[in-house]
Amino acid sequence: MEPILVIGAGLAGCEAAWQIAKRGGSVALFEMKPHAYSPAHHSPYLAEIVCSNSFKSESLVNGPGVLKEEMSQLDSLILRTARETRVPAGDSLAVDREAFSQQVTRTLEGLRNVEVVRKEVATLSREDMTILATGPLTSEALSREIQRLTGDHRLFFYDAISPIVTSDSIDFERGFKASRYQRGGKDYINFPMDQETYDRFVDALNRAEKVSFREFEKRFFFEGCLPVEELAARGKDTLAFGPLKPVGLIDPRTGRRPFAVVQLRQEDRFETLYNLVGFQTRLKHEEQKRVFRMIPGLEKAEFVRLGSMHRNTFIDSPRLLKESLQLKGHPYLFFAGQMTGVEGYLESAAMGLLAGINALRVVRGMDPVVPPPSTAIGALVHYITHSQASPFQPMNINFGLFPPLAGKVRGREKRGLVAKRALKELEKWIRTCEV
Repeated sequence: MEPILVIGAGLAGCEAAWQIAKRGGSVALFEMKPHAYSPAHHSPYLAEIVCSNSFKSESLVNGPGVLKEEMSQLDSLILRTARETRVPAGDSLAVDREAFSQQVTRTLEGLRNVEVVRKEVATLSREDMTILATGPLTSEALSREIQRLTGDHRLFFYDAISPIVTSDSIDFERGFKASRYQRGGKDYINFPMDQETYDRFVDALNRAEKVSFREFEKRFFFEGCLPVEELAARGKDTLAFGPLKPVGLIDPRTGRRPFAVVQLRQEDRFETLYNLVGFQTRLKHEEQKRVFRMIPGLEKAEFVRLGSMHRNTFIDSPRLLKESLQLKGHPYLFFAGQMTGVEGYLESAAMGLLAGINALRVVRGMDPVVPPPSTAIGALVHYITHSQASPFQPMNINFGLFPPLAGKVRGREKRGLVAKRALKELEKWIRTCEV
């Protein structure tokens, strides 16, 4: 049997390869690094993480937590590795990104039925069973090939990544350790701002020089990952109600809640690096250094990574994809990851997981399967293939995507019941769909 081609060895591609291989299928996993790098990638390892190191909450009272539990039931490589390489982050799952990528690479390269092919792919065949999981930074050549196959000219929006600073350049005396509402211990460094300091900072953000974009590109920002300066431009108080919100935090030195607070989260297990939470940006590099050093405690910050913008590629899935993640009219071509219009690490990996299962089923002469929409994975699939939004926009997992419960239930009780239903339905689905 010919191997299934998985193009792109990010989170989705690696998950797809794992799901195929663990079921006895053969995989050729294509990764263009180290021969070619995207503007945001720098490591030769597979499953490289370029934005935040957080995989979000593990609590079952929110969508990401339910998704994690479902992926755990399906033996997700990405989730398992994230838990094995985690760093402190309250009730969120955050990882040492280098350790994470190294471990995923070792696992897949160690499988006898997975061949990692270090080669850039620019064309797609109708005859080969293929999973396309090249993600938000798909090469120009392959993007053109996708456009040729789909006829889609709305293939991207813009995303941003946040800066990282060295721990020995941070003045920890200016901040305090705490997680919001004391959840998960003291895993964040919080630097409080009074109103005067906050106002100066917002004013500096608004005046700072930014990387410019052409007019038509402005429509493609994803609302869930807006640049910090974009938020500042929407109003003086926007940041104080967004990434700088002080809710759930009490400064132990004053016994009061600060007016605003900048949070730093540990990047690695050795506590040598911290990222600025919610500070994705398109400011010019020198402006980033100048403005972000206005934050109390970061006056002498040394930046090992500055923020930047990058293209985020996705297709018009409601028009182009079946619920199986097959391209309509192309039964041997599956899409996975952020390319499908999901947003988030585990969301991307989940689409790789499903694409891997279905590609192997088709190879073995079986019908593809889809989890019911009452599950987190099924809800994501239903959204990307049935969304009525125009233009179609990416989406994170959230309880708004799940079908409503019967009867009147509110608040945390409702969330708990939605989570319980999702996990029960997934358990039943797993028993019926094994390859």
